[in-house]
Amino acid sequence: MKIQRIILCIISSTLPLLLCSCTMGIEKPKYTALGKEGSFEVRQYPSYLIAETIVNADFKDAGNVAFRPLFNYISGDNGKKESISMTAPVNQQNLSEKISMTAPVSQTAAEDKYAVSFVMPSEYTMETIPEPLDTSVVIKQIPVQTMAAVRYSGTWSQKKYETKKAALEEFIQRKKLAVLGEPIFARYNPPFELWFLRRNEVLIPVEQVD
Repeated sequence: MKIQRIILCIISSTLPLLLCSCTMGIEKPKYTALGKEGSFEVRQYPSYLIAETIVNADFKDAGNVAFRPLFNYISGDNGKKESISMTAPVNQQNLSEKISMTAPVSQTAAEDKYAVSFVMPSEYTMETIPEPLDTSVVIKQIPVQTMAAVRYSGTWSQKKYETKKAALEEFIQRKKLAVLGEPIFARYNPPFELWFLRRNEVLIPVEQVD
């Protein structure tokens, strides 16, 4: 029994480190911090590419529904049959209230419609990135933009996301920033990561108000 307790102690102390190592080497978009206040931050992001798919699902299931076509794309289901490195975060954006002007004109706003995207490695450009074979996956170039962000750990529940989004919106108002787009839910860790070790963020495109 004593040996079993020792083994359990070793596992419980090293498992978080092993799980963290799964994401430590993954590329993430670089940004310049323009200002910070507690868990809130204003960031300047350079342009980067995403692979995006739009799904009809609720907040909880959107990521799971979108994962398969996106994962297939980076696994070789593309014109070059080329594997693309996994990056972070996975972004999820509600399109129920506003559909992007870049979306097909036949697409209309509907309840529980989400755009889910993988950020592409920085080595790619629009000219060099493999073309998706699945027409539901679209490559987009995100322009240089300023984002207000709040970072938090814990579960991926909609309730916690909404709480953090509301706090970020209060921060934006207090800092006199103008909102330029819809909020984004960013997840940096795989599902098996311990909840208290996860990095989650809410991001909102903004600009400074004179």
